Amino acid sequence: MTSPALAAHPTKLRRSLGLWAIVGLGLGYMTPMTVFDTFGYVSDESGGVVPLAYLFALVVMLFTAISYGRMTRVYPSAGSAYTYASETIHPNFGFLVGWTALLDYLLLPLVNALLLRQYFEAFFPDISGWVWVGGYVALITLLNLWSITSTSRVNATLLIFQVVLIVVFIGLAWGALNAGAGNGTPFSIEPLYHANVQIATVVSAATIVCFSFIGFDAITMYTEEAKDANTVPKAIVLSLLIGGALFFVAGWFAQSLFPSVEGLTEGTALPELAFSVGGMLFQILFVAAAVAAVAASSLASHASVSRMLYVMGRNSSGPIGRRMSYVHPRFQTPAVAIVFVGVVSLFAAVADLDFVFSLINFGALIAFTVVNVTVILHFAVRRREVKTAGQIVRNILLPVIGVVLTVLLWVNLSGEAMMYGLIWLAVGLVTLLVMTRFFRRKLRMSLEEDEVIAEGDEGADALLPEDRALLDAADGTSNDK
Repeated sequence: MTSPALAAHPTKLRRSLGLWAIVGLGLGYMTPMTVFDTFGYVSDESGGVVPLAYLFALVVMLFTAISYGRMTRVYPSAGSAYTYASETIHPNFGFLVGWTALLDYLLLPLVNALLLRQYFEAFFPDISGWVWVGGYVALITLLNLWSITSTSRVNATLLIFQVVLIVVFIGLAWGALNAGAGNGTPFSIEPLYHANVQIATVVSAATIVCFSFIGFDAITMYTEEAKDANTVPKAIVLSLLIGGALFFVAGWFAQSLFPSVEGLTEGTALPELAFSVGGMLFQILFVAAAVAAVAASSLASHASVSRMLYVMGRNSSGPIGRRMSYVHPRFQTPAVAIVFVGVVSLFAAVADLDFVFSLINFGALIAFTVVNVTVILHFAVRRREVKTAGQIVRNILLPVIGVVLTVLLWVNLSGEAMMYGLIWLAVGLVTLLVMTRFFRRKLRMSLEEDEVIAEGDEGADALLPEDRALLDAADGTSNDK
């Protein structure tokens, strides 16, 4: 039984986010400055074609982004892949998908806190990492508790700062290349292709940089806070294309300046790249932009994973789930879930960055693969929309390509990522067995205010397109009231 204190509070999130606010949260999550942090490692792994690795990853993500956009229209809930798998396949399977996705969603706020700890420890080695992590995590948690609108505004300010510095870097790099540095010209195709390029190394590098694109999918977490349900599919594609363009262009100029990474520190190339084009002053500003990027990603990732925990809690009948689904009566934010993410992020004071990175892409690529599969099952199998060539392309061909490409990246993950990812999945399976009493108890699935759009095997799935249009129109009218 739900306690009176919990029952008395509202259970819905506030619809306050417009298109560009959501795009900004997605870009903040993606952290455009990452291209410089990882440049040395990706250049070495790809054989000197960083922009090609980003382009390959972008193509993979575009197919998956289309699938996310389509499924968020069908199930406009904040649960993302967890919701789509639960509704389309089975709640038990959906729980495992959500559990696996938590591996990257829950760890990214921790990664950002860990990066900030490393930045400040380099300047102040005598101060304990707990001081930096504790203060930083408390600030990010309070901003997320306050309201999603305030989170969005702070994120936008930090995002603009880092994009301006990236544009300045590109301008300075253009001048340096014209002056004879690196390849000697900004128009060389060497950063994209040269005689020693091997597809295997490009794919291997793409599995690394796909981490940078995690964020477009997290946009679906804001579905229940978007002013208009149609905003989210547009924001998914826009954030992916804008982020991909920033990664590609910045990677192109960095690779043009440094055809070889000899002399660059593999894990900390960002300050060295900045110093090479603009000297000490620009290096300071560029590092400041990197700190801003970490803060923006912290805000966006903390907000999105708390929404996923909120939806998973809303669909649970246990005491833990009920508390995760608690919405603060004044701020209308998922308060308990936000605080929980903050507590997990505190482990950044002792965590190892390489170990955490090895876990993140495992969960993301599984979620991407499953979302593509749900498109096929929902539109081609359930609704049998395979009568025309256009329907076959949209409902079978495009998601199948998405599945193949994401699986290709997944099987190229490191052995360490596979091992720890499978351990996490096994823990999730044990948790599911306990929750369902070895599948004797059913998991509850609730989309709250949007349930009418996806009632199960009947309802929306059985509607003709013209009937669905009427339902969508009615839903839009109700949301405007």
